[in-house]
Amino acid sequence: MGSSTPFAEIKHVSVDQATRDYLLESCTPPDPAVSALIERTEAVGDAAGMMVPAEQLQLLTMLTGLLQATTVVDVGTFTGLSALAFARGLSAGGRVITCDVTDKWIELAREHWERAGVADRIDFRLGPAGRTLQSLAEDTVADLVFVDADKMNYLKYYDAAVPLLRRGGLLVADNVLLDGLVLDPELAEPGLPRRCAETLRVFNARLAADDRFETVMLPIADGLTIARKR
Repeated sequence: MGSSTPFAEIKHVSVDQATRDYLLESCTPPDPAVSALIERTEAVGDAAGMMVPAEQLQLLTMLTGLLQATTVVDVGTFTGLSALAFARGLSAGGRVITCDVTDKWIELAREHWERAGVADRIDFRLGPAGRTLQSLAEDTVADLVFVDADKMNYLKYYDAAVPLLRRGGLLVADNVLLDGLVLDPELAEPGLPRRCAETLRVFNARLAADDRFETVMLPIADGLTIARKR
């Protein structure tokens, strides 16, 4: 009979750079279009910190395929990596509706969507994400909604995503650990960083307690929550 392990002593491996390199080597390599867009995104400067990491992109593609998704809503386009990942996993005839408040990087995104042969599956909407989500509410049923935009509005996006999702659909939220600051928002810099940490802490608690969802938070990259609508 095996011995039980105290909850606080359960194994956990910290992911330093060497471990992450090994993790990536142990995943299916990204296709050339994804690799090229990662490289181009890394070169945009400080904004590159908003990029979805390679290991997370593989997971997004896999989830889309497992759902046999035909409609994905991608909140936060940036250089188009997440939209590309979703488009690669779509069922035939499917579409990704991706939105952003800026089109600064949309030509870079479209270049690589074309290169991957998925541009016809991606519908970019320019404007505030809250407005875009509201405009979809009447006639869109989503298999997956991915939230990776401004952290102060995560609660708004969460509320807007619920009526869009079909039963069995997924709400996926990125950056839910926020560099660990959700554990104690007071450790964040005063002002917007602290308010973001406070908002994400409330978001995480609300989603975990929402009996409309089965929810798991994964310590991948900056934290990723996957919630399945019952």
